[in-house]
Amino acid sequence: MNSHRSIGVILALLLFAHPAFAADPITGRATVIDGDTIEIRGERIRLHGVDAPESWQKCENVDGSSYRCGREAAQELARFLAESRPARCEFVQRDRYKRFVGVCFRADGRDVNRWLVESGNAVDWTRYSNGAYANSQGLARSHRIGIWRGNFELPCKARAARAKRGASC
Repeated sequence: MNSHRSIGVILALLLFAHPAFAADPITGRATVIDGDTIEIRGERIRLHGVDAPESWQKCENVDGSSYRCGREAAQELARFLAESRPARCEFVQRDRYKRFVGVCFRADGRDVNRWLVESGNAVDWTRYSNGAYANSQGLARSHRIGIWRGNFELPCKARAARAKRGASC
C-alpha cells in the first residue's frame, strides 16, 4: 500500500512541476510597456511567440518616409486592449529576465498575441512560436498593413544591432 501512495505523491509532484502549472493565469487591467510586453497587477508579461519593434525603432513607409513603428505598435496594442477589459494571460514560461511569458486574451476572448501579428504590429517569432502565427503574418504581409506597409528591420535584429552584437533571430 505504501508503494501506491509513493507513486501517487511522485506523480502529483511531477504534474505540478510541469511548466503548465508553474504559474496561474493572471487577469486584470493591462498596461502596455512596449509592443510585445504588458503589465498586469505588477507582473511584467512578455507576449509569447511574437516580436514587435522596439519603441525607438523606425520603419519606412512605401514612400520612403520614416516613422516610429515601435511606438505605433505599443499605441495600437493599448487601443486594442482598452476595447475589451480585463485581459487574461496564460503562463508559458519565464524568460531569461524572469518575466512571465504568456499568451493573452481580452475579455471578449480575442487572442492578443495573434492580433499583434495579424494587424502587422509584430512578427511571428518562429523560434518560440513554432509558426503558430504564420498564417496571420501572411495575411498582414499580403494586405501590406502595419510594419508590412513599407520596409523594416526585424525587431530582434534591430535590438542586436543597437547592442552591437550579432542577431540570433
